[in-house]
Amino acid sequence: MTHILTVNPNQLNKKVAEELKNQKLVQPTAWAKFVKTGHSKDRLPDDSEWWYSRAAALLRSVAKLGPVGTEKLRTKYGSKKNRGHKPEHFYKASGSHIRKILQQLEKSGLIKQAEKGVHKGRVLTPKGTSLLDKIAVQLSKQERKDLE
Repeated sequence: MTHILTVNPNQLNKKVAEELKNQKLVQPTAWAKFVKTGHSKDRLPDDSEWWYSRAAALLRSVAKLGPVGTEKLRTKYGSKKNRGHKPEHFYKASGSHIRKILQQLEKSGLIKQAEKGVHKGRVLTPKGTSLLDKIAVQLSKQERKDLE
């Protein structure tokens, strides 16, 4: 778990997204190519592989935040909407794609639903932890080689 938090998150997400795509652990839904990621966005995502990137980011967020649900993740991935001459206003991200990705990650065995005290939500399974740790260790070794 400590390796996950010490490496560059952008590089980690990129590698995890490739791994999720290669192992077919998550699959974009039929409507994924037509939707915006939230009410505050003006256009569709530029990256055609955004589903895998978001799945990797969600996996890292679940690892970092512990038992976490869709609403907390909607708030985390939300942003401010440009409303013209009116003041900006914060809107949550779309919940449907977050929920579908979490369900796919759960089906592939990387996360599971759990309760910790009064908090309930999804947490990483040992399989999910090993996937993230394996990639994080590779990245940290690569960074050390680049420094030498």
